Amino acid sequence: MSIQRILVTGFEPFGGEAINPSWDVAQALHGQRRGGAQITAVQLPCVFAQSLPALRTAIRRHRPQVVLCLGLAGSRSAISLERVAVNLCDARIADNAGAMPAGTPVVAGGPAAYFTRLPVKALVQRLQQAGVPAALSLSAGSFVCNQVMYGLLHALRRQPGVLAGFIHLPPLPAQAAAHPGSRPLALADQLRGLELVVDALVQGVEELQVADGRTD
Repeated sequence: MSIQRILVTGFEPFGGEAINPSWDVAQALHGQRRGGAQITAVQLPCVFAQSLPALRTAIRRHRPQVVLCLGLAGSRSAISLERVAVNLCDARIADNAGAMPAGTPVVAGGPAAYFTRLPVKALVQRLQQAGVPAALSLSAGSFVCNQVMYGLLHALRRQPGVLAGFIHLPPLPAQAAAHPGSRPLALADQLRGLELVVDALVQGVEELQVADGRTD
């Protein structure tokens, strides 16, 4: 498949912070052409009731062949490629509208989980070989990031040819004080990592058939 259209989403700031690297990276990718593929970036609200309608609208409008949803994970120290999303919204903090769902499904009656459609092991290897901190993750959490990953894969369940998944980003250096347990990563390095991901997908990288149960 020749990839011509890529949709990248990032979130608005949340949790009282002024910035969100997921949107900073998405904005930097917006308008780029890489290997013949045009990248469009869309910002999603960090609001349970609004994120999935905004995502579905973007998918209908742009008809992407690849969808990469990005989010901030304040405790992470590497670009984390998520392997699975669960049908669960269970908030530790309020979203930007003040909502804190407690144990509700993303999609009532939906499957318990969806697996990523990205070749995540191969992508992690590419990033690590390029010197970019990267890791596999088995939990996208249960906040809006997980909701978006689950909702993305559910929305595309009848479009098996679309590559789609979620990538968590670590904090930026300017957020270090708010996330003392992580190792921040500069915006230039985060952007380089996502450009490598896009390039690999456009080139048609195959997933690695190797055992690797690590999550960090």
